[in-house]
Amino acid sequence: MSYVHPPPIDFIERNGVIPDSERNALIDIHPKGFFIRHPPAPHELDEALTPEASLFQTIHMGAAVVDASSWKLVVDGLVERPFPMNLEQLRQMPSKSVTSFHECYGSPITPPTKNVWRIGNVRWTGVPLQYLLSIARPDRERGLFVWSDGLDSGTFAGVSADRYQKDLPIEKALSPEVLIAYEMNGQPLTKERGGPVRLVVPGWFGTNSTKWLCRLSVQATRSAGPFTTVFYNELDPTDSKGIRKRPVWKVEPNSIIVRPRPEEVVIGSQYVEGWGRAWGADEIVRVEVSLDHGDTWNKASVVPRKQFEWQLFSFRVYIHRPGRYDIQARATDESGAQQPLLGRRNHVPTVRIYMRSRDT
Repeated sequence: MSYVHPPPIDFIERNGVIPDSERNALIDIHPKGFFIRHPPAPHELDEALTPEASLFQTIHMGAAVVDASSWKLVVDGLVERPFPMNLEQLRQMPSKSVTSFHECYGSPITPPTKNVWRIGNVRWTGVPLQYLLSIARPDRERGLFVWSDGLDSGTFAGVSADRYQKDLPIEKALSPEVLIAYEMNGQPLTKERGGPVRLVVPGWFGTNSTKWLCRLSVQATRSAGPFTTVFYNELDPTDSKGIRKRPVWKVEPNSIIVRPRPEEVVIGSQYVEGWGRAWGADEIVRVEVSLDHGDTWNKASVVPRKQFEWQLFSFRVYIHRPGRYDIQARATDESGAQQPLLGRRNHVPTVRIYMRSRDT
């Protein structure tokens, strides 16, 4: 990692660390408790960038009200040079913007068998986490994870926590797309979006992008907090015995059909035409469309990915006769992973339409 020199930073002596001093920037948790704002239906997500009003919100324990003037981020743990920094110092550091899909995994207390399509596509701006770690100089032999702390606290699903804490493997933390973000779609982060500063982990589920960020700590093990142990672990679908669990990290291939709209009536055409969006941790390289519940599939056209944005696909499929049709779209990523027809949280979408002749 090579970057320009950072703005002046006061490194922390080992005996000078005041535990949790960064949490003094918290004014209140308001409103308290779980909150969710569902996104519009897929056919309404027709803009390339999802505006704030159309982007889902998920808040586990309540929204942190933060004093931006006293906010600081502490970087510590298994590093050579731990340090704190304020918002002004963060904004003076090299920044970048990453356009990325943003997806909610869904409820961590129900089986992941239904696709909830809590999805959007936004442009984040901030400082690469890789850059902050280059300043701190992590111990690469022992430091295997980066823990991230949010300023929120409270109770979720009957479990209390003094902070929202997640972890990333060091390899993902060092990926250039992972940001310490302070803007979304060109605007400062609001309280509801985790402002003034949040972690953003493109390609991974939103639960990993800690809001109201206040501490990053390089550690040898995974976090023992409830949001990595009690919640957000799932049965690994590749385990034939159905026993092994895995963290809710990488996003599997998924898609939505934006056009045609559900229950749309198309008159006088011999073709079903439409478009949608596909996304995943790895680039989507193929999207197929079926009109017969998966018996046959027709290849769609897919726009290649530039960063981590959702990918536009379009299709035009010939029909032999008028009638009712259920359109399904199936995405496959570059690793070969493919959307299942049913039974998983990323199962294929289905849109029912009616094709009619001009004589009917």
